[in-house]
Amino acid sequence: MSQTGGVSPPTSTGPAPQAGSPALTVGEVEDLLRSVAPPDLAESWDSNRLICGDPAEPVRTVVLAVDPVAAVVDEAIEHGADMVITHHPLYLRGTDHVSATDPKGRVVHRLVRAGIALANAHTTLDSAHGGVADALAALVGLEDTTPLVPHPSDPSQGIGRVGRLPAPTTLLQLARAVAQALPDSVPGLLLGGDPQATVTTIAVCGGAGDSLLGAARDRGADVFLTADLRHHPAGEHLEAGRPYLLCGTHWATEWVGLPPLARALEAGAGARGRTLQVHVSRTVTDPWALRLNTGT
Repeated sequence: MSQTGGVSPPTSTGPAPQAGSPALTVGEVEDLLRSVAPPDLAESWDSNRLICGDPAEPVRTVVLAVDPVAAVVDEAIEHGADMVITHHPLYLRGTDHVSATDPKGRVVHRLVRAGIALANAHTTLDSAHGGVADALAALVGLEDTTPLVPHPSDPSQGIGRVGRLPAPTTLLQLARAVAQALPDSVPGLLLGGDPQATVTTIAVCGGAGDSLLGAARDRGADVFLTADLRHHPAGEHLEAGRPYLLCGTHWATEWVGLPPLARALEAGAGARGRTLQVHVSRTVTDPWALRLNTGT
């Protein structure tokens, strides 16, 4: 995991805490997080929880990031954070140890030693109003959006979004606009389909989306913007026609949900008469460090 050249450090979305203002606790910040990303929106296989930390400890500064990795811990320590909130869980499948003999265990040890709590909101933030899906749809400029896959507990929320552009455009023009709007990472954005085709209805899903190719087609999308598309599912899908495909990176397509989360947390703290400083990390945690053109 690396931070690419020219990437700025975390930026706060609100004012710095004032001396003497009451601090929220870890538990109260987690309550704010769950109000933004309700637990009942979680997929059955997912983990959304307080991973380490004492709910009674005070929190004045939070760092938001996509992945709970060493570079994010470095950043949190450097900025004197009391808590890190990531999109991805540290242990999705569970574990029987947290020893510092592997990278995940070292993350736990370093956070505990530094007095930094760690929590996450994964598919809950993907699905929620104002979460990752809504942020990605807004980045594309979609109107009249609805969930790509409505959640059974609340059909107005769910994984992904489908909406319409304000005016038809070509696939290539859309791709250029999306590439400019997404945060930069080494792999960039891939396009599958006819670049000159006219498109209007767009489906989006932050993160890995090849399991939703059929859902995007069923919803009549001209284009599906997502990440982590594999060779065979993507190729076989395009053989059958639309939606055409835009494939970004996992980090970039989910990072867009962090600034709205920061604003929501700071607003929630303010509503309680508290002050919370939230930094949005721009450390790129996609695994790729360099892209080289191949062939001649």
